[in-house]
Parts: sequence; C-alpha cells; structure tokens
Amino acid sequence: MLERKNDSKIAVKQYFVSFFQKKLHVRQKYCKKEMCPYLDFGKINRNTKVRDYQVVTAILYRLKTGCQWRHLPVKQFFRVSYSWQSVYYHFQKWSKDGTWERLWSKVLEKYKHLLDMSSVQLDGTHTPTKRGGEAVGYQGRKKCKTSNMLILSDNQGIPLACSDAVSGNHNDAFELEKTMDKMLKGLRLCNISTDGLFLNADAGFDTEAFRKYCFKNDIVDNIDINHRNGSDYEHLFDDLLYKCRFVVERTNAWMDAFKAILVRFETNKIHWKALNILASCVILLRKL
Repeated sequence: MLERKNDSKIAVKQYFVSFFQKKLHVRQKYCKKEMCPYLDFGKINRNTKVRDYQVVTAILYRLKTGCQWRHLPVKQFFRVSYSWQSVYYHFQKWSKDGTWERLWSKVLEKYKHLLDMSSVQLDGTHTPTKRGGEAVGYQGRKKCKTSNMLILSDNQGIPLACSDAVSGNHNDAFELEKTMDKMLKGLRLCNISTDGLFLNADAGFDTEAFRKYCFKNDIVDNIDINHRNGSDYEHLFDDLLYKCRFVVERTNAWMDAFKAILVRFETNKIHWKALNILASCVILLRKL
C-alpha cells in the first residue's frame, strides 16, 4: 500500500514538471541561448556537476508554480544530487549583484524590434504580502499589508521596466519623478529612445510635478484628470489614445500567471524585484 502511494506521488510530481515545461513556453534552448550567456555560473562551467540552464529552469519552475524553495523537485531537473539550497544560492547571488537586471537589459536591447512604442502605459500594482519584510505597509483599499510597484509597458503589454518596491501605504505618485527617471534611464541604456513618447496613465498619476517632468523629458503625457486635485487648469486629454491603456491590465494578468509574484512571500525587496524582472523577461521571450 505504501509503495503505491509513493509511486503515485512520483507520478504526480512528474506530471506537474512536464505540465510546467509545456505551459511556460520558454524552451530549454531559450534558457541556453538567451539567458545563460549573461549569468556568472562558476569560474569554469565545464567542471561543475550541473549546468547553468538547469539551475535557471529550476528557478523558472519556482517562479511559475509559486512553490516553496524547499519543495523544488530538484530530482526532476538535475541528473546528479543537487539541493534546493544551491538553487536558492544562485538566485540570491544573481539578485544581489544585479545579474537579473543586466539580463533583462540585454534581452530588451536585442529584441527591441518586437516592441510597439507608439504609446507606453504606466500603472501601479499592490501585491499582498504574507511574511512582512522590506517595503511592506498596510493598504486600506486592500485591507492587508501590501507592496507597491510601478510597471511600464509598451502598446502590446510587454513590460519595459519596473520600479523598486515601496510599502503599500504609499500611493502611486510617491516619489514618482525619481522613480520614472530611473525607469527611463534603464530604457536608454537599452538604446530605446524615450523622446516623444506618448504616455498613458490613470488619474492616480495626475500631479503637476509629474506633468512638468514629462514636458521636460519630451514625453507627451495623456493622464486622466483627477478632479479631486481641485485644479482649474485644463490639460489636453485624448480619449481615443487613452483606450490603449487597457493593455497594461493585460500585462498585470500575464504577471499574475506567475504564482511566485501573485502573493509576495519574499522578505527581501531585491529578491522580490528580481522575480518580477525574470517574469518580464519570460513574457518577452514568449514572443520569439
């Protein structure tokens, strides 16, 4: 009886691993060709007992399924004995030294021809947190502790940049100019021009300081007017262009498909941002 239960557990694990590989739509060749060349995996890669693409695949499994690190089915990814602690070690190492951000910049620069920059969409996300940690605060609308992050996407919904996490008790306009400047700087490093961009954003971003920032940086802002501001000045607003903003909601839906970032369990905000960057990279590679 016990043998049957063990066999059924193994069969279930194998099923979920194969199901993950089909659903992720990022084949092993993409891990080897597009991701691994930018990862520092040991001094002499040939002498390591595992390959870098195997570690990346295990990290992607955790990103997609949202399982705990200690519950990673490492036997399904590695032919030799390898622990989940080693997989986590590489993830946190690449998070701290900025490897995931460099990877995202290289992939974005290489495949920028796939982007639709006719307009860009800006939106904020509040993610519930369960274990506390850095950049966590109570959000009254969600009635729980959350982390806030801004996402910039193109006109297809492909993520272009994401901000650092801030505590959920701050609104989307918190340090908006500083955050947007950092996101645009990342795009320029990828040789993506930001001059003359049409920017769609909801009423939560309607501040005079942000409108002046957009004008200073040659960005045409199409921000929904927030009547609670009490300003009598009328800004130009294009309803037809604003309809394109719905694609950022689709971006949020794509991001929510990665269960590891649907609810935040990471206590370190650097690790949390790294998971979002990795999800953005996967969304772009799906277009290949």
